[in-house]
Amino acid sequence: METTPALDEARLEAFVARVVDEIGAALNVPLAVIGDKLGLYRAMGDSRPVTSVQLAERTRTHERYVREWLAAQAAGGYVEHDPETGTYVLPAEHAAVLADDGSPIYQGGFFESASAAIQAQDRVSDRFRSGEGLGWHEHHHGLFHGTANVFALAYKASLVQEWIPALEGVEEKLRRGAQVADVGAGHGIATILLAQAYPESTFVGFDTHHDSIETARANAAEAGVEDRVRFEVASATSFPGGGYDLVACFDALHDMGDPAAAARHVRSALAPDGTLMVVEPQAGDELTENLHPLGRVRYGFSTLVCTPGSLSQDGRAGLGTMAGVAKLSDAIRAGGFAQVRLATETDLNLVLEARP
Repeated sequence: METTPALDEARLEAFVARVVDEIGAALNVPLAVIGDKLGLYRAMGDSRPVTSVQLAERTRTHERYVREWLAAQAAGGYVEHDPETGTYVLPAEHAAVLADDGSPIYQGGFFESASAAIQAQDRVSDRFRSGEGLGWHEHHHGLFHGTANVFALAYKASLVQEWIPALEGVEEKLRRGAQVADVGAGHGIATILLAQAYPESTFVGFDTHHDSIETARANAAEAGVEDRVRFEVASATSFPGGGYDLVACFDALHDMGDPAAAARHVRSALAPDGTLMVVEPQAGDELTENLHPLGRVRYGFSTLVCTPGSLSQDGRAGLGTMAGVAKLSDAIRAGGFAQVRLATETDLNLVLEARP
């Protein structure tokens, strides 16, 4: 008869404490979304002490709900509480992350996308048994908006400043006037940034998600670039046109059912000296390289969103969010590209350049 191994009491207690902390963090995701949506963080953005009554008045919300929300934020260390005055403060450093949507480190979209992904848990659980996929369009709408805001942080910080210059000869073409396609454009954030930086070039963004394309068109109009940017509903294996000087795929290749087929179609649509730029989440090729807090977050999104999304499409490649350079390069080469290289990278992203 097998005996139950003796438990290390200290290790057991430490893990239970971690579980309690994790559950508190998980419950704070929707609370943070509420705080962002109702303007509670923004109303505390000046980092001055405020009572629950004052915050409720500022945000036109019910004080009893605000009081409990503030208690939860204080318990989690998001705000500081002064028991003598009964006031709460959102520190300036926290305000930059939570209250200022113009901040380069604003994380409201991160909470929104995480909350939306979590809402798919029952359907994804069913897919564990059936093996079927769950399409991007089947998720809560907060995923689309939140993800666009999260990606926008990296694109605004690095796309024009670092990534484009790292590609061989591409920046010069864009300055002179090039034809560019963005495959998997989403809300069009990256496409619009490129259009603003390179006014001599023309851009078209493709995505299979109708609502995202409508949002991208509205974003282009708001940015004043609709004269040289258009967005169309089309897949990575069927988008129209040809002779593109640059085809970009931002944080989307790993989501596709058949990345090799997508690369093959891109190759056929490129000009003879054209370039494919693939931007993907930073990841090592080995699991052990990705066992860190950000890797954990991304594996979570991969399990709930990206892998089911790929498995819902023809090909069912299921690369996953943390595919890494080797798998991504293999898929691109399988599409007929002779040259694939890591052009540059940041703490958050890999940027691959592929040429026919």
